[in-house]
Amino acid sequence: MRQHYLQRLFAPDGVAVFGANDDETSVGGRVLRNLLEAGYSGGLYPVNPHREKVQGLACHARIRDVGVPIDLAIVATPADTVPDVLRDCGEHGVAVAVVMSAGFGEAGASGKRREQRLVEIAQQYELRLVGPNCLGLIRPSTGLNATFSLSAAQQGRLALVSQSGALCTAILDWASPRHLGFSAVVSLGDAADVHFGDVLDYLAQDRDTSSILLYVEGVHWPRRFLSALRSVTRVKPVIVIKAGRRVTGSRAAMSHTGALVGDDDAFNAALSRAGAVRVQTISQLFSAAQILAEYSGDVRERLGVITNAGGPGVLAADRAADLDIELPEPEAAMLERLDAGMPAGWSRANPLDILGDAPPERYGTALEACLAARNLDAVLVILTPQAMSDPEGAAEVVIAARERTRRPVLACWMGGERVEAARRRFYDSCVPHFPSPEAAVEAFACLVQRRRNRELLMQVAEPRAYHGEPDVEGARLIIEGALAEHRRALSEMESKAVLSAFGIPTNASVGAQSAREALVSAESLGFPVAMKIDSPDISHKSDVGGVRLNIPNAQAVSRSYNELVDSVRADCPEARINGVTIERMYREPHARELMIGVARDRAFGPVISFGAGGTAVEIMRDRSVALPPLNSFIAGRMIDDTRVSRMLGEWRHMPAVDRQALEEVLLRISELVCEMPHVVELDINPLMATSAGVQVVDARIVVEAPKVWLEPYGHMAIHPFPAHMQQRFMAPDGTEITIRPIRPEDADIEQAFVRGLSEASRYLRFMASLKELSREALVRFTQIDYDRELALIATTERGGTEVQLGVARYTITPDGEGCEFAIVVTDEIQGTGLGSRLLGVLMEAARDRGLREMIGETLSTNDPMRSLAERLGFSVRTSEDDPTILLMHRRL
Repeated sequence: MRQHYLQRLFAPDGVAVFGANDDETSVGGRVLRNLLEAGYSGGLYPVNPHREKVQGLACHARIRDVGVPIDLAIVATPADTVPDVLRDCGEHGVAVAVVMSAGFGEAGASGKRREQRLVEIAQQYELRLVGPNCLGLIRPSTGLNATFSLSAAQQGRLALVSQSGALCTAILDWASPRHLGFSAVVSLGDAADVHFGDVLDYLAQDRDTSSILLYVEGVHWPRRFLSALRSVTRVKPVIVIKAGRRVTGSRAAMSHTGALVGDDDAFNAALSRAGAVRVQTISQLFSAAQILAEYSGDVRERLGVITNAGGPGVLAADRAADLDIELPEPEAAMLERLDAGMPAGWSRANPLDILGDAPPERYGTALEACLAARNLDAVLVILTPQAMSDPEGAAEVVIAARERTRRPVLACWMGGERVEAARRRFYDSCVPHFPSPEAAVEAFACLVQRRRNRELLMQVAEPRAYHGEPDVEGARLIIEGALAEHRRALSEMESKAVLSAFGIPTNASVGAQSAREALVSAESLGFPVAMKIDSPDISHKSDVGGVRLNIPNAQAVSRSYNELVDSVRADCPEARINGVTIERMYREPHARELMIGVARDRAFGPVISFGAGGTAVEIMRDRSVALPPLNSFIAGRMIDDTRVSRMLGEWRHMPAVDRQALEEVLLRISELVCEMPHVVELDINPLMATSAGVQVVDARIVVEAPKVWLEPYGHMAIHPFPAHMQQRFMAPDGTEITIRPIRPEDADIEQAFVRGLSEASRYLRFMASLKELSREALVRFTQIDYDRELALIATTERGGTEVQLGVARYTITPDGEGCEFAIVVTDEIQGTGLGSRLLGVLMEAARDRGLREMIGETLSTNDPMRSLAERLGFSVRTSEDDPTILLMHRRL
């Protein structure tokens, strides 16, 4: 890949400051002072037509007067002057402008129009725009403090990206005495152009960054945001805090799911599926920042707690129970070891209460025992300053133990003045320290949640969730028939027919428009039956008394029909009533009532929910939410994350439900959502689950015509696995070869493939000497986001094992118009035509994706690559910047 386009933001050659002056209480004056004090070594050029000199530097009236190239412009001038400033920057070839000025998107409709004008000017000159209304950015490693903050950032490995400048300054002020350093601090402000996705893409590649904090108020480009987030969390932990979790009022919805699943549920589901961790408060963000600065690996949930007082240990245990953190009881060997080193009366349980008179040596004994235990993954050490306590001595014991282990060791020294010196030692030694047991447990839970969410991140689901092709065309015709009649809500019979087209078992319904037709239908189905009102204007039949159950015989059918229709007409005189639907009464004493739903989120598209069903579903609010596509792992996680899951096993006199059948329905709903962009809301309530299987008793689907400009799966936040690209063919020597998209589980054969290449082939592919892929590169090459990149591998079977023969991949360029490609095949198969076939399939996939061009680079000595590119219609020329590089280009 080429150098990231934001490299000139984070490491600029030349910075111009518009609005610079000598008043350090003004924005322009403060920015210039911060740049000088941070030690920025590049060219620094104040621009102000009213000054000849500013803070000891020569000042220029306009940027064109500077006379040298400038990468970065900092704009701190009144809002009405900013458009002209951007034009000047564009004409001078500036790469990035950071607009600190306010009065744009946050200032109502007129401000929005001014902001759009800035974006248009920036696009005209291919100038990237950060802000407006932002604090700026800090890059300690390059001495770049392009903010008007009074607080500087120490150098570290934690990146902070925020839409709020005020929050950035608060975190910087908090971090300084704690010696918490940053690789970058970026304030996005209104994010009119450069947004979270852009910055995350850069930080994913940034070697100075090991962990990332995000403060989010709103997401302007959800799919780009989620795609970038999924990319970076594969290699680096990301913690997110979002403002606006509660939305005043409830949105109108035509289904229970639409009312039950809110924007925040969808945001949570998106973060979980992206492998990020969400916190709810600023204090939790600070706690997460501390622990992530030191521990970025995967951690399980078994925590040991050491304390010199019972109360704090109980508080830690209570909070651990809230967050599903396990506190295992000490193993026999651990108890034997501790009994030998502890006084009588210690707790002999987890939390380990080592008594109030515990000296540092006792803390050391307990800590070493916990770190040696096989059933503990981390240790929290708590000290309350009692008369016999030695806070500093105990702190030194913790610091020494932490240096000898890779397991997380957390400290909680409670109190004030008596423990302040010990806290400073923790800060100096980079031991995560927290003011309360609850805060410490919450921080540890962030590590655990990251591991759980990374498990979701690595899941890949194929569009075909089960054996047997669904009748996609039949379902589409049913939906389009309703839309042709200007109906958004399908009838119950239509809804069940759509579900049946995807192999979901339903309790068949028959329509009736008179008491006589109802009787005929009931006799055909068999008694007892259920009768439901059939009206396109009534979303929830039970709410208006539109359901009659257990109708036992013919006489009751006629009576129930008339009573039902008359009752609903009286309650809903404006509703159109088509009649009723009749279905055989579902009678299974051991059935559990469940609910599966789909709602369309404004930002992240369709979300699937699962939980307890019945008429009180909105009151019980027992549900889990996930973004499609699902697979068995995600479906199982959804089930386990609900309270009703505890009733699905053997319970009292009832046998366990068929768990596999339940997961299968979730997978088929996922497939329906993937293939049918028309569906905006769906309710299956109740879904009856027994040991014999599951059955849909009631269903409702709300549809709309999909956007004509959407590409395949464009309605979804996560692109499904493109199984349709798989193809098989026979090589000239009779070898059967499969070309298919790469999956995360291909990491081993990808690594073996790279190791098997000759040294020359590896050098020509990677333009560097290497023997194998690093862990980060292996993750990046196999755990891909199909929305932004594609890797096709060619494989064959040898001795019952799949072997990789080649790989071709593209990554979409930041402008979304084209892609960069790379290809390599094993030495033994070069010259057989496999490379041509692989690259041809890749080009066709890029063309289907709507990309306009494909570009690539190779070494000038790579004659086979040059020959392949020319055969497939690429133009090949030598790079003007580097004669050892060939540039390949083809219009698609």
